[in-house]
Amino acid sequence: MLGFIWSLIVGGVLGAVAGAILGKDVPGGIIGNIIVGFLGSWIGSSFLKDIGPSIGGFAIIPSLIGALVLIFIFSLIVKGRAR
Repeated sequence: MLGFIWSLIVGGVLGAVAGAILGKDVPGGIIGNIIVGFLGSWIGSSFLKDIGPSIGGFAIIPSLIGALVLIFIFSLIVKGRAR
C-alpha cells in the first residue's frame, strides 16, 4: 500500500514539474498531474529505457521527458481545437 501511495506522489510531482517547465497547466489539477506523470513515465521508459536515478519505481529522466512530450502534444491538440 505504501508503494502505491509513493508512486502517486512521485507521479504527481513529475506531472507538476513538467507543467511548470513548459508553463502549461495540466487540466484536472493533482489528478491530471498524476495521470501525466504515469503516462509520461510509460512513454519515456518505452523510448529511453531506465536511465538515470529511480524514485518510487519511476526513472526520473525518461519520465520527465515523457511527461514534457505528453503535455506539449496535449497543448497542441487543445490549441488546434480552439481555432
